[in-house]
Amino acid sequence: MTSGYPVMDSTTETLQHHALSVKLWPPSQSTRLMLVQRMTKNLTTPSIFSRKYGLLSKEEAEEDAKQIEELAFAAANQHYEKEPDGDGSSSVQIYAKESSKLMLEVIKRGPRTKEDGEEMIAEKATAASQTVFDISGGQRGFIEEEEAKLLLGPLTEPGNSYTRICFSNKSFGLGASRVAAPILRLIKDQLTEVDLSDFIAGRPEEEALEVINMFSSALEGSQLRYLNLSHNALGEKGVRAFGALLKSQNNLEELHLMNDGISEEAAQAILELIPSTEKLKVLHFHNNMTGDEGAVAISEIVKHSPALEDFRCSSTRIGAEGGIALAKALGQCTHLKKLDLRDNMFGVEAGVALSEVLPAFPDLTEVYLSYLNLEDEGAEALAGALKECAPSLEVLDLAGNDITAKAASSLAACIALKQFLTKLNLAENELQDEGAILIGKSLEEGHGQLIEIDLSTNSMKRAGARLLAQVAVNKPGLKMLNINGNFIPDEGIDEVKEILKHSLDVLGPLDENDPEGEDYDDGAEEDDADIRNDLDSKLKELHINKEE
Repeated sequence: MTSGYPVMDSTTETLQHHALSVKLWPPSQSTRLMLVQRMTKNLTTPSIFSRKYGLLSKEEAEEDAKQIEELAFAAANQHYEKEPDGDGSSSVQIYAKESSKLMLEVIKRGPRTKEDGEEMIAEKATAASQTVFDISGGQRGFIEEEEAKLLLGPLTEPGNSYTRICFSNKSFGLGASRVAAPILRLIKDQLTEVDLSDFIAGRPEEEALEVINMFSSALEGSQLRYLNLSHNALGEKGVRAFGALLKSQNNLEELHLMNDGISEEAAQAILELIPSTEKLKVLHFHNNMTGDEGAVAISEIVKHSPALEDFRCSSTRIGAEGGIALAKALGQCTHLKKLDLRDNMFGVEAGVALSEVLPAFPDLTEVYLSYLNLEDEGAEALAGALKECAPSLEVLDLAGNDITAKAASSLAACIALKQFLTKLNLAENELQDEGAILIGKSLEEGHGQLIEIDLSTNSMKRAGARLLAQVAVNKPGLKMLNINGNFIPDEGIDEVKEILKHSLDVLGPLDENDPEGEDYDDGAEEDDADIRNDLDSKLKELHINKEE
């Protein structure tokens, strides 16, 4: 521990090598224990900090490390619960940062009595628990009047300091809502975050709409920064039932409307009801039936959200017209960091339109554009645009877009410049060996932060698989190389395993690989020398681009 910031470096390293290895939150118990052990070691190792503030004993360090990890886990888990269908990567980052911050505080505090230390950590835990009221844990259930009185009791205590409430995963009936409504009226002025996701499940439409009206009226006038109404099958009727609440929101920073049956009419209702989205940073519309006309309404919301950083409109049945409208609107969002438009029917034209606005996003770090029917033309346009912007890009997902080796040169030239990439997903395309080799070559130099490479289901054979394995073996942080679902012959699989013999856990499953798969060159299988000769000019071009 000789660097200026040993705590953050060490904690982040532990998380990258352990928590991120599973790609999902929450981390395993072994990962959490590993972090505690790493923090204990840091707290007991002499450093420039210990010379100034004093060195902790092993007993003190172990106790502090456990409490720090628990607090960091609670903070990250709370973040994950807001986006339960995400990949968990942002929660892992919060886990790392919170651990590092708390550990640095302990180091600067220096040795202490056990009583003082417990009081400090306990105060932080108590403060956090007193601001968050969450009944979402445990099994989903129907909440009726008597149970609501018990569950919501703490909200009625005089002088409570709750600012965040989560009623998700509990289905409120009319009786429970009559209990909740007056309580919410009493505390609405102190609330900043409200999560009502999945809170009317299984209720008849008439009852559900009445429940929504009661909650909406009770919360009308609250000044929220975060509102989650996801998983409620709202449709236009449900959206308008939330009218009183939505009309009073001028300061929203996060709005989640996922899996809500947001049709064209519902999208138009949202546009009409919310008075201002000037401060909106996160807008999620995943898994709705929005369609092109609905996308036009959403694009109007986006157009008036200049602070937007995270936009998700995946699986919303949007075609070319809606995709073009969204692309043009996104051009106003110059602070965008995360863009997720997966699983729509954009086509080439909308892909090209999106490529024209990408240069407006210099801070872009995550791009999810899989299953959009982009084809080579759309993929090349997007790759060309990304090449000139987003220097800190971490995630690039272009799976399932009918991309062939024709577009591989453009993709490779872009990828070669993205040295902060952690995840590259080009699965379910038609890159074949030629494209796979180009992509692999683009990853050879640098790219030390790569965690996952996915070129599964690409009609790839022996040469492409071997080169990707050679790339993988030189990336010490890599956790997953997925080449499943290809046409790699048995001898090719043997070669891959030999190359990765000291890190076989990196290689994903191969149960869907077809060693005798179809020939994509009319039966004339090219040997490695022929393939490399065909690629020479393209690789030279790629090399030149990487040096620019």
